[in-house]
Amino acid sequence: MEEQVKIRIDKWLWAVRLFKTRSMASEACDKSRIKISDVAVKASRIVKVGDVVVVHRGPWSQIVKVLAVTEKRMSASLAKEFCEDITPVEELEKYKLHQAAQAAWNITPGAGRPTKKDRRQRDDFVGDW
Repeated sequence: MEEQVKIRIDKWLWAVRLFKTRSMASEACDKSRIKISDVAVKASRIVKVGDVVVVHRGPWSQIVKVLAVTEKRMSASLAKEFCEDITPVEELEKYKLHQAAQAAWNITPGAGRPTKKDRRQRDDFVGDW
């Protein structure tokens, strides 16, 4: 009988390249940005095949289904075999809007720190998420 591998959620999120570092994945868990079955999870939660993981990323959420577990970080092409992105179209549109707002904000790179007026204009443009 095969022994089931037990992997922490923060390590799995890092291994399948949903986060750049494991500490960023752990921090997201601490801030309740990672949910499984609509329940915020701690970094020590064990991932199981078939779990649907919701990763809140600012104004939008990414939803992935666990296809397999791994503790070793791999290339992006191989990571696709371990999770399936099932993010709805509405969330992807929110992401594209967010990216457009960020691009509009970075019109003059290297111009220095934004003033209060710049920040207010940006907040009016982006709106409430």
